[in-house]
Amino acid sequence: MRVLLLALAVAAVAAAAPAEIAPGDRRSGYDFAGPESRAMQDDDTANPGMLGVLQGEGLWATKAGGADRSCADCHGNARTSMKGVAARYPALEPAVGSLLDLEERINRCRGEHQGAAPFAWESEDLLALTAFVAYQSRGLPIAVRGDGELRPFFDLGSELFHRRQGQLNLSCSQCHDDNWGKRLAGAVIPQAHPTGYPVYRLEWQSLGSLQRRLRNCMTGVRAEPYGYGAPEAVALELYLMARAHGMTLETPAVRP
Repeated sequence: MRVLLLALAVAAVAAAAPAEIAPGDRRSGYDFAGPESRAMQDDDTANPGMLGVLQGEGLWATKAGGADRSCADCHGNARTSMKGVAARYPALEPAVGSLLDLEERINRCRGEHQGAAPFAWESEDLLALTAFVAYQSRGLPIAVRGDGELRPFFDLGSELFHRRQGQLNLSCSQCHDDNWGKRLAGAVIPQAHPTGYPVYRLEWQSLGSLQRRLRNCMTGVRAEPYGYGAPEAVALELYLMARAHGMTLETPAVRP
């Protein structure tokens, strides 16, 4: 009898454990998009996100702030100096002891090296410059990991991903791990791999950050969304990027 009870307890724990997506089953949101969206992403002359990349290229060369310096004055040719950078963010910033995503790293550079005011979250300029930097890593594998000194942030992001929230009492994992490939309100549920941010969403008719998408999802389950740049939001970004380790960056991706 005790053996039976023990077996039932083990089974219950296994059933309650998070159902992670096996590496061989991981798929980009591109694979769940319709043929029109995929064709748009595949053709740089038709991809509306490329307008942001071109705008970001201009910002890269524009002098700003009290230092009257441009990004190019420090980093030179972005095609070489920024290659692979976006694939490593979010990353720990030793100077401040906190986790920064790519948008925050850009704004810190503006303040520390250009003497310029930070771009506002979701502003056209911040999205454009982030898209331009991330574009230099397009086609490269995501290199973010959740071990070592990043482990506490990864664990927080994992806990948030699996935590039920909002009036609908749903977690991210219940949609994106347990029910990916199914339909919700007519749309296919993807696996939540952030392979193409900033992305151009047809729903938004603009580029948008991963944090904007996370806030949309939280609003959808009727939960209070994290503020832009909140530690919880960046930890969740880290967890999602680490889950997508080895997958290919697609910035700027096109999504429905």
